[in-house]
Amino acid sequence: MEYRSLGRCGTKVSEISLGGWINFEAKIPQDEAQKIVSTAYDNGVNFYDLADVYGNGEAERFMGGLLKQYPRHTLVISSKLFWEMSDDINDRGLSRKHIMESIDRSLANLGTEYLDIYFCHRPDPETPLIETARAMDDLIHRGKVLYWGTSKWEPERVREVVDLCEKYHLYPPQVEQPIYNILDQENVDTLATVAKDAGMGVVVFSPLAYGMLTGKYDDGVPADSRFSTEEWAAEHYLNDANVDRVKMLRSIAHELSMTRAQLALAWVLQNPVVSSAITGATKLRQMEDNLQAAGKKLSDEVMRYIAQVVIA
Repeated sequence: MEYRSLGRCGTKVSEISLGGWINFEAKIPQDEAQKIVSTAYDNGVNFYDLADVYGNGEAERFMGGLLKQYPRHTLVISSKLFWEMSDDINDRGLSRKHIMESIDRSLANLGTEYLDIYFCHRPDPETPLIETARAMDDLIHRGKVLYWGTSKWEPERVREVVDLCEKYHLYPPQVEQPIYNILDQENVDTLATVAKDAGMGVVVFSPLAYGMLTGKYDDGVPADSRFSTEEWAAEHYLNDANVDRVKMLRSIAHELSMTRAQLALAWVLQNPVVSSAITGATKLRQMEDNLQAAGKKLSDEVMRYIAQVVIA
């Protein structure tokens, strides 16, 4: 495993990380989940990414229980807030009230005294940026959070909050978490520039395009696959053009003695601004396969071929 800094800060994260979006809500058997986490940890994964909205806290509780066996200082644990957690009008967004109440709930769920990273899951148009930034700054001063970050924020919004923090001497966001993969590169260049200017790290989610880039949808939608149960995910990526693109990646992956999942992860990690690629796994073999992408470097020729595939 190789490790990368979160922008200009001193903390380092494994370039392959494990998220709990689709898997750690008690959706998979406890013993399989334990094997996935143990395999990840034993192979150097130190970054684990959650959110309060994943299973309405269940993913945090589930993953927290699995991580308790490891020394806390060896882990980088993140969670997120923004989405509504109940019918209560204030149990959502990035207000000071919701932030202060949500952090305690997430810490209790995870069974930890602090989060390494606390993400604002989306921008909140109803809350002034300065209110959110001051609340996050307070959490850092209280030791409940070490760094805070943004997720799927527009580059202009990221730049604005960084400037506000500089003006009022607040801890600025240290990490942005966008979606980024071979099939989904929108805005990433602009966002990377903003992050680099601000000294922020970038940890990306869905580097395998919800599984599309693994090749599992080459011949249709398997009955037990994600696209068979989550229509929104299928609508985002599943079309004839993308199926053809993914099939075109098969030959180059074979030449490199890699799976297409490993090729897709290596492509993401080729971008020097990326600190970590957050992967998901519902089966041990998926985690084992993803881990093999660590340290893989792609030649300029391979990168050009992939670029041609994407625009084909």
